[in-house]
Amino acid sequence: MRAAAVCLWLLVLSGCAGIQSPLSPAGEQADALRSLFMLMMIVCGGVYLLVLAGLLWSILRARTCHQTGAGAGAGGDRRLDRGLYTAAGAIVVGLTVLIVGSFIADRALVAAREDDAMIVRVTGHQWWWRIEYRDPASGRWIETANELHLPLGRTARVELASGDVIHSFWVPNVSGKIDMIPGRRNIIDLTPRRLGWFRGQCTEFCGTQHAHMAFDVKVDSQPEFDAWLARQGSGAMAEKQDGHGATIFLRACGSCHTVRGTAATGRAGPDLTHFASRRSIAAGTLPMSRGGIQGWLAQPQALKPGTSMPAVPLLPADADAVATYLETLR
Repeated sequence: MRAAAVCLWLLVLSGCAGIQSPLSPAGEQADALRSLFMLMMIVCGGVYLLVLAGLLWSILRARTCHQTGAGAGAGGDRRLDRGLYTAAGAIVVGLTVLIVGSFIADRALVAAREDDAMIVRVTGHQWWWRIEYRDPASGRWIETANELHLPLGRTARVELASGDVIHSFWVPNVSGKIDMIPGRRNIIDLTPRRLGWFRGQCTEFCGTQHAHMAFDVKVDSQPEFDAWLARQGSGAMAEKQDGHGATIFLRACGSCHTVRGTAATGRAGPDLTHFASRRSIAAGTLPMSRGGIQGWLAQPQALKPGTSMPAVPLLPADADAVATYLETLR
């Protein structure tokens, strides 16, 4: 029995860490929210114990009075009044502590907005993420998709929008969540304090594939981030832009997807210029692999029903050539 209880406790604790947990903060904003959560648990836990203590006392007192046949009397009424005043005072103090804690957390969430933040645009679509960075050299916008890179220790001010329905942006380890509303721009600040990979997720039900609307988040050192952004600003690095796979891709996919440096300039779907450098396919639905690419080309509706990506009617040899070409887009 004890072993089962220990296993259950360890299972519960396993949900308090990982790449998608607000209780394992890796950013200033997430740390402020975790502190507020712990304060709320302490205060509410104390009030809960106080209520249980009052309930237990009232039960024992009623049983004692019943056994002795004595009424409460004036002394009992005074003790009851003192108990009620004490409970009310504890609740007021607890609420005051929560109000002050919430105020401090709110200040921490917006404190970075006075600094020189890096601007990032994120637009939610059914069911993927368009992500844009401003090139510090040219001032133009560099577009990628479904993978957010952030520099360690520097605030990224993320401007959020929606291209269709209401979505919600959340990277639990780094910051809180905020809705993405059509026709409105919301802003959230992310200040990561730990290197590594994390996971973001849409947290507002936005259709049948809401659960498959995730994105990877990579926190890099500033030099690594600068090098990554410079690569993203360049054109496609495919070895053979005039090969058979590239030709088939332009004919079958170029009207929906962009590959900078080629004639593919579509805007309906994600930018694929550096597609193979990402960790996943279709907003976290599949891992990046040759088989995943071929499966997505052949049966996107089977893998992600309702997606706007149509099945591409290609011969097996042509599908393999396109997958080979996409694997070179780094």
